Amino acid sequence: MKIQSQVAMVFHLDKCIGCHTCTVACKNIWTDRKGAEYMYWNNVETKPGTGYPTRWEDQGKYRGGWLLDKKKRLRLRLQGRWGTLGNIFYNPYLPTLDDYFEPWTYDYQNLFDAPEGDDQPTARAVSMITGKFMDTIEAGPNWDDDLSGSQVYADNDPNLDNATEEERRQMQEIERVVFFYLPRICNHCLNPGCVAACPAGAIYKRGEDGVVLVNQDRCRAWRMCISGCPYKKTYFNWSTGKAEKCILCYPRLESGQPPACFHSCVGRIRYIGLLLYDAERIEQAAMAPEGSLVQAQRDIIQDPFDPAVIAAAKRSGIPDSKIDAAQNSPVYRFVKAWNLALPLHPEFRTLPMLFYVPPMGPVLARMDKGRYDTVDSGSESLAPMMSALEKSRVPLRYLASLLSAGNEQVVHDVYRKLMAVRIYMRAQKVGDVPAAEVDMALARGNTDAREVEAIFRLTSLPTFEERFVVPAMERETAVEALFPALDPISRNYPTRKGEVGFGFRNDPHRGP
Repeated sequence: MKIQSQVAMVFHLDKCIGCHTCTVACKNIWTDRKGAEYMYWNNVETKPGTGYPTRWEDQGKYRGGWLLDKKKRLRLRLQGRWGTLGNIFYNPYLPTLDDYFEPWTYDYQNLFDAPEGDDQPTARAVSMITGKFMDTIEAGPNWDDDLSGSQVYADNDPNLDNATEEERRQMQEIERVVFFYLPRICNHCLNPGCVAACPAGAIYKRGEDGVVLVNQDRCRAWRMCISGCPYKKTYFNWSTGKAEKCILCYPRLESGQPPACFHSCVGRIRYIGLLLYDAERIEQAAMAPEGSLVQAQRDIIQDPFDPAVIAAAKRSGIPDSKIDAAQNSPVYRFVKAWNLALPLHPEFRTLPMLFYVPPMGPVLARMDKGRYDTVDSGSESLAPMMSALEKSRVPLRYLASLLSAGNEQVVHDVYRKLMAVRIYMRAQKVGDVPAAEVDMALARGNTDAREVEAIFRLTSLPTFEERFVVPAMERETAVEALFPALDPISRNYPTRKGEVGFGFRNDPHRGP
């Protein structure tokens, strides 16, 4: 057992209101500069939808992540060593600018300089890359936001490729049209495809917190990392000729603060904390059968209260402060203790460290003889204002494709527990649910009153300190242990994969 620590995250999709405040916060801090105009390290997509870049989930097109070959060996979907050499000067699997969007601004100066005339002057769209006027604007980072007024983008969602005709038809009916929001940042995976795909070894995971960074000195602009990331959260700066990505605001983490997108979240959907995992089981978890990928990822996360795990963590040099943080981690509770949060597309086999609590779909109801009533299903007991899973507006097959590699039972178990929380709390607050119905819901959700109240507390009434448990990274201690002979004032350390080094900004006096 080799215990390592990893900063991990949970996004509660039932609370996201799609305000994009997180996106604006990230954009203003990190990518508001030349060469990064099209980059959105944080973006919020509407699901069903094609996302950003367009159809990023279609690995037949982009070939990101990992797969098992015919001999059941784990390998990059992109290519092997010889494929890397053959494509090193031309990568055929890169997203184009059209897959993202061509960033633009407006000729606002014309509003001031236009001569007097009969017509109102206009501010024409100007490309932020070529500087030329654009006749039409065809896409943007959230172009299909709120379905963009049509079902066109929803119909092209890759997660609907395996949907039945009945499921597609139901989702297109006007009274059943539904969507939800999916915020995305870099997952800072345990088995990142971008790290493995980089020929220059410029991308690495920090040992103290697992944040994946790009060494700007070593990057040679091969851009294999962009293809290797199945979530398309590595970008190419056309001005500097370097790869860039979300750095999880590591300067804020080092000072005990959550990332900017977390801090600014209006819906308070974001949680961050520390997980302890067994690094020796990463390959085993990544090679699990598709139906078992979620459970395999849960299994490598270790119990921070287990004395054996604590002893192994200390042998690996993890300080007591991090062990305490792991014990108080909201992420551990959502992911491991309660089994509520699921990884995004675990079939990519990167073992992402960003998890999602799936959204509870709107209640499907009808007016019957002047009375508002929920639509029954026959196989699930219904509480007031609750509809059964079989009649959910968002099919379980779709959510399973998104969050559990097609394993519908995993999603079903999550929803039963979420429904148990709603039914129990309604019984407590409103008092119109019979006790027998509550007991049945708790039994079906494989939970009890104590756990339900804890879930409700952390979901609906958490404090700032409960949502964000950010331990001191103690980077100075880690650095001194690795390089005791180096001058701690200059902090000009080597930057090899797996060790400390430069992050986003090339500043030899700071380091990440």
